[in-house]
Amino acid sequence: QLQLVESGGGHVHPGESLRLSCAASGFALDDLTIGWFRQAPGEEREGVSCISSSSRITQYADSVKGRFTVFRDNAKNMVYLQMNSLKPEDTGVYYCGAGWDWYAGICAGVPTEGPYGDWGPGTQVTVAS
Repeated sequence: QLQLVESGGGHVHPGESLRLSCAASGFALDDLTIGWFRQAPGEEREGVSCISSSSRITQYADSVKGRFTVFRDNAKNMVYLQMNSLKPEDTGVYYCGAGWDWYAGICAGVPTEGPYGDWGPGTQVTVAS
């Protein structure tokens, strides 16, 4: 059974960087699209980015384009989210989710939760002065 665990969160100042990791165990990521989502206090979870199994397709929310980069290493069963130029509005709990590559539209745009069936517990990112 696939298990996902996020790590790399923390408390940083505006303008600083963090790299989040999503570690998978129990199942190979080779056929899975991975999505990154975040949930700010009092808000619904929103899609941030996604990457297809081959890394051929990546998508980003407008709010993070040019600042965040998603990449993966299937040999290590790992997916990463490099976050640069962080802003206070990036604060939230960040989750990675996994879904089948063949699910229509899973990474055709900013990811939505529906196609993603497995989730990690999340990692907290706080951006504040």
